Formats: sequence, structure tokens, C-alpha cells
Amino acid sequence: MSGAQETGIGARPQLVDVGEPREIGVGMLGYAFMGKAHSSALLALPHVAWPPPLVPRLVAIAGRDETAVAEAGRRYGFERWTTDWRDVVVDPSIGLFDNGGPNSVHAEPTIAAAEAGKHVLCEKPLGRDADEAFEIWSRVAATGVKHLCGFNFRFVPAVRLARELIGAGELGEIRHFRARYLQDWADDPGLDTWRFDPAAAGSGAIGDLATHVVDLGRYLVGEISALSAVVKTFVPGREVDDAVEAVVEFEPGAVGTLEATRLALGRRNACQWEVNGSKASVWFDMERMNELRIFRADGDRARGVKTVLVTEPDHPFCSYWWPPGHIIGWGDTFLHEIAHLLRAIAEDGEVAPAGATFEDGYRASEVCAALVRSANERRRVEIAYRTL
Repeated sequence: MSGAQETGIGARPQLVDVGEPREIGVGMLGYAFMGKAHSSALLALPHVAWPPPLVPRLVAIAGRDETAVAEAGRRYGFERWTTDWRDVVVDPSIGLFDNGGPNSVHAEPTIAAAEAGKHVLCEKPLGRDADEAFEIWSRVAATGVKHLCGFNFRFVPAVRLARELIGAGELGEIRHFRARYLQDWADDPGLDTWRFDPAAAGSGAIGDLATHVVDLGRYLVGEISALSAVVKTFVPGREVDDAVEAVVEFEPGAVGTLEATRLALGRRNACQWEVNGSKASVWFDMERMNELRIFRADGDRARGVKTVLVTEPDHPFCSYWWPPGHIIGWGDTFLHEIAHLLRAIAEDGEVAPAGATFEDGYRASEVCAALVRSANERRRVEIAYRTL
């Protein structure tokens, strides 16, 4: 399947009179890291993704710190700000609720917004644990609104191109998946952040980083059916995990390894994965995110690995951007993600399979819960997924 088919993005758009695009009011919870990323994407979307499926109107932003949220609201261009997310949920002018707050405020505001008839985007991890994630999914799904869990790595052009190659059978039988997500920012024992508070975060490196590679494994290879894991905390006094290592099995029959830590010195944002098949293999490194490395057994044995710069006009998402060779960045994935959700809203289309739904968010949380269970019980565990 081509990028144009799966994402709804065609060839480079022609200059046509599309009339006045419809607006959608956006309410946001969270003004820091994800608030900045999502707001930047929302502001750029009408200019980059022309014609936009809907034009975001930034109505209101909520956060706990009055001074910080007021400053963020002015900087990002929201019409108003509030310290009570309930003011956003009840606003009839808002059609999309974008939740980028800490993990502890994913459930109640997101559910309330959906039950108020608003479409919802919630950052990953969907819940602090599998039970909370399942409740969010089940209650939001019952409302009938569109819902997307913020696994933005699905919207990296190289990741989407790899999925197309796998779906077209170019890798043959998928045998192995290896993924690791390494950062180093959490090595300082003096750091004070909600991400180290189990009540606010739920977990450490597992919910923060491993959940991304879990979703990538599910997206590229298939459902994870069983695993064996080791989970470790290294920093004295810390109540959340610092690192996880796991061997996983996929329902299609492939095997793999997953690892994540926030203590890998020198690794700033190293999300790296590879998929090995009977006909070909692909490799990816987020720190070189415009590149996909490919080796084909029937054509590359003498020449070695080929590096594809994923910036051609017919590559996924690249019709939005620049001439070939002019690379895009990490922040642009949020624009791709939000454009996909807005198209699903505007056309009453599906968020899945290109985007992660709340079911995907729940299933990733179920795998993350199994990582902890396996480590605690020191055994291989099989994963049972709940259904609605």
C-alpha cells in the first residue's frame, strides 16, 4: 500500500480553489513538552497541509500553574487559558480535546471530553497501567467519537515506508524484530519531575520509552503474544523503573528483543529498530530519522546495505514538505499525526490502522504491564488482551 493510499495524502497538491475550509475548535490540556509540540503542529498545519481537512482554531489551554499556562496560552496563540480542564471540556465551541498533560490526568479529562461529544487525542501512555488504559478505551469508544493515542513515531516517513515494504511482502517472512529506545537525561539523582512519581507517571522508562517500541513492534510486525523481561531501578530512592530488557514473541511467529532506559549516557534520543525477514531487512535510527537502511538478499549481497533518504515526493507524508533531500524533523511527525486525525473527523473515516487508536494504546499498556509481571515473577508470561 502506498503512502497516498494509507494516509490519504496524494501527490504534491495542485493550486485549486477549495473555498473556505471548515474550522474545528481545539482545547488543550498541558502546556509543557507535548503542549509545545502539539501547538506548533496545529499552528503550522493549515499552511503546510493545504488544503487542510479542518482548520484548527486554538480556543483554550488548561494547566495547573496559572503563570505558566497563561504565558503558554499567549505564546501558542490560544484565545484563552484556564487552570481547570473542566472549563475546556464544557466549552461548546471546542470539537477536539488534545490531552498532553501528565499521565495522571489522561483518564478523567479525556473520558469527560469524549462523553461531552468531543473528539480526543491523548498522549501515550494511554493510562498509568493496563486497567486504566482499558477503562479509557472502553468508555471513550462507547461515545462514538474519533480517538487517537499519541504514538507519533507511526508518522515518521521512514517508519511508514518500512510498513509499506513489509505489507507488500518485500521482506518475505518476518522472522525477527529488534528495538531499543535509549536516553540519558534521568541519570541525575537530584532531578525532581512528575516522571519519577509512580502516582503521576505509573512507571518510568517502561511507560515513557518502552511503550513506543512496543507500539512500533505491533505496528510493523504484529501482536505481541508472550515475553520474558528484566526490569531494574538503579538510582537510589527512585520508585519507578530505570531500565527494561525483554525477549518477545509475536503472533505471526516472529521473535524479538525490546529494551529501554533513560540512563544510557550519550544517547540523547536513540530510538533504533530493525526488522529481519527471509527476503530483506530494514534498519532505522531516530537520530537519523530521514534515512531507512535496506538490505535485499536477491540484489544487495555484493553491494551491501542501501541507505534510502526518505524525502522523495512519493514517499509517505513528503508531499507536505520540501523538494527531495530537504529533510524534515521530529516535530513534523505531530503535524502528520494531527492532520490524519482531522481528516478522519472531517470525512468520518477511520483512525486505524495508520494511526494508533485507544485500543492500540490499551494493548501497548497491556504489554507494558506484562513486562513488569514477568520481571516480578521471573518467568515467561503470555499476554491476554481484553476486548469490548
